[in-house]
Amino acid sequence: MRTYFFAVAAGILSSVFVPLPAQNVTVGAALDSTLLMIGDQANYSFEITQQPGDYVVAPEYQTTIPGGLEIVERFPNDTIKSPDGYLQIRKNYRVTAFEDSLLFIPPQPFVVGGDTIWSNSVSLKVVQPFDIDPESNEVADIKSIWKVPFDWKTPVEIGLLVILILIILLGAVVLIRKYLLKKSAVPPILQTVAPVVPPHLTALAELDRIKNEKRWQKGRVKEYYTELTDVIRKYIAARYRIGSMEMTSEEIMSAVGFLQFEQKSAFDCLKQILHIADLVKFAKWESNPSESELSLMNAYLFVNQTKKEEVKTLEQLKEEQQAPEKIAE
Repeated sequence: MRTYFFAVAAGILSSVFVPLPAQNVTVGAALDSTLLMIGDQANYSFEITQQPGDYVVAPEYQTTIPGGLEIVERFPNDTIKSPDGYLQIRKNYRVTAFEDSLLFIPPQPFVVGGDTIWSNSVSLKVVQPFDIDPESNEVADIKSIWKVPFDWKTPVEIGLLVILILIILLGAVVLIRKYLLKKSAVPPILQTVAPVVPPHLTALAELDRIKNEKRWQKGRVKEYYTELTDVIRKYIAARYRIGSMEMTSEEIMSAVGFLQFEQKSAFDCLKQILHIADLVKFAKWESNPSESELSLMNAYLFVNQTKKEEVKTLEQLKEEQQAPEKIAE
């Protein structure tokens, strides 16, 4: 016991660099650990302090270091110049050991000129963490396998969650079926879907209303142009699938720029409407009655020139003719 105590104490003291002077060169050796499990790794290093002109020959190790250390990896030297002009060179090794014992790493020789400088010795305690059966020479478990007790809380919570989800799905199915059955009980005449009105018919009807109201003649020019451009914007959105309601006039003209080549007259009509409307709404332009009437006429021309006529099939025409008869029955 006393021997082990002194050996460990020697290892702790020797892990600190102990420089040994010879001329202008000192060498120290150190381990970053004094206790190591078998197979674990530690860092073993030398620190050489010398003048820039000194030439020091260090020992070279390939696979092992005298004393029982096996080399895992060699690292490049680290060189630092201290403020007093000396160079501090560190040689580093990653080492391991596989012998359950107290290792003594003896001093290592470094040659400077014709002199030999020895590093300090270090000690390392290598520990075997397993119990070994001496008869079978096999590694035995330190402790028996710990069995995790079964927890009933988790499966119960999962089961309750599954039941809750099933109840919600069942309720949704019942509500959907009830809604569909109720909807199917409506008389056939109420289930008739209103025909979709083409966007140009809606726009022309709105233009007729604006024309009859004649707001520009009642001093409500800004209100007139706001309604007129809203009708045109809604028509463009429905006709060309363009988000014109959120666009500026410049963005709308850019979006329908293809009309400049396909239907230039319609493009010019739209340009005139949006230009005058912007002047009235944002620049406080006083539009005269002739300009207002021209904008309304250009709106009619733009819608009529760009509208998409729907060609109905013979079956559709027959269904439209038979629809009033079915409703009457």
